[in-house]
Amino acid sequence: MASAAEQMAANLSWSAFGKATELRQRIWFTIGLLVIYRLGTYIPVPGIDGAALRNFMDQAQSGIGGILSMFTGGALGRMGVFALGIMPYISASIIVQLLTSMVPSLEQLKKEGEQGRKKINQYTRYGTVALALFQAFGLAKSLEAGGLAHDPGLFFQASVVITLVGGTMFLMWLGEQITARGIGNGISLIIFVGIVAEIPAALASFFAQGRSGAISTPVILGVIVMVVAVIAFVVFMERALRKIRIQYPRRQVGMKIYDGQSSHLPIKVNPAGVIPAIFASSLLLLPITISTFSGNQTGPIMSTILAYFGPGQPLYLVFFAGMIVFFAYFYTHNVSFKSDDVAENLKNQGGFVPGIRPGKRTEEYLDYVVNRVLVIGAAYLAAVCLLPEIIRHQWSVPFYFGGTSVLIVVSVTMDTINQVQSHLLAHQYEGLIEKSQLRGKRKEGSAKPRRAPSRR
Repeated sequence: MASAAEQMAANLSWSAFGKATELRQRIWFTIGLLVIYRLGTYIPVPGIDGAALRNFMDQAQSGIGGILSMFTGGALGRMGVFALGIMPYISASIIVQLLTSMVPSLEQLKKEGEQGRKKINQYTRYGTVALALFQAFGLAKSLEAGGLAHDPGLFFQASVVITLVGGTMFLMWLGEQITARGIGNGISLIIFVGIVAEIPAALASFFAQGRSGAISTPVILGVIVMVVAVIAFVVFMERALRKIRIQYPRRQVGMKIYDGQSSHLPIKVNPAGVIPAIFASSLLLLPITISTFSGNQTGPIMSTILAYFGPGQPLYLVFFAGMIVFFAYFYTHNVSFKSDDVAENLKNQGGFVPGIRPGKRTEEYLDYVVNRVLVIGAAYLAAVCLLPEIIRHQWSVPFYFGGTSVLIVVSVTMDTINQVQSHLLAHQYEGLIEKSQLRGKRKEGSAKPRRAPSRR
């Protein structure tokens, strides 16, 4: 039988959305900040030779240029002030999360509540500035090496570094504002909008190749069917759960005795999300990035690495899959699902897995279940990320279609829709409470006052 929340969710309609004033304000606020982000991608960095940059990105569009331009919303291709995107903040957040799980002092700081969380966020911002400085300086040197600067020198390097680091910090602030006052996760929505904004131009180029005869019609239809199938598969796997039954014993509170309750501990098939794919892609694209932005002036060692580890090469695919599997296990056990903490929390709350003793035995059982579930989750991540890579190079698809971008788009869409539904449900609950209070007041007001007994 459906619960009350499920029944209310089934009754959600456009009329309920129209009455939710706060939700509409949050949505408009989010859209406004995302429009500001898109406008910023068209503001160029000073000192760049525009014609040389366009020629360079046209040549690199099928490789690293297309990949990075997709994740920065085209800002890298235009060398806008948001050319670094939000990736330094993402990298810093992941590094701080990993350090929090491995450094005892940071782990203790995490357990201190709101004050500890603010301190960790402060460390993340410091890490973002450091990574953005490093990446911006490397990009400035690469632009000079590639002959894309009007007046190379110290002033050009300083202007590029200041502009790009300022753009990244402004994007970080935008994301935090969206999370606090808008709808959805601000950082994820910025990446989502950057990917989605480049899809129409990429599709236009793809269909133009089909009209010119460069790509056959069966290939175009096959790619469309594959995209739909991959999206449906990702949605199914992201919603898949392994439920572990948790039993709570009968307990006595004061004079009342509460019967034992049963619930479930949900474990996602993919607890690590899109993090393993981002980690693996970043590491494998590092040599290609260095080669592309250094004007292809590489030594014999770099040439050998590029020959064997270029996109689409067998060794590239093998290492990509292996690193995705490694990061899926590593990130899950150290950050997203720490079985020792879960077992300790269950023990403190009096809950237990039927047939398993609380404490160490529960931790071992959770490790056993998570490891088995991760076999499917890691294989799913590797398949989604490798299939587009293989098809893109085998069929020479002229735009970047990657599993990482599909994972991000689908995950952010599902998360945002869930938050919208949560706000609508909260609005309906508030309306029901107000109606019940008004009815209570009306009944109290309509009650006739009792007459005092007459004196004799």
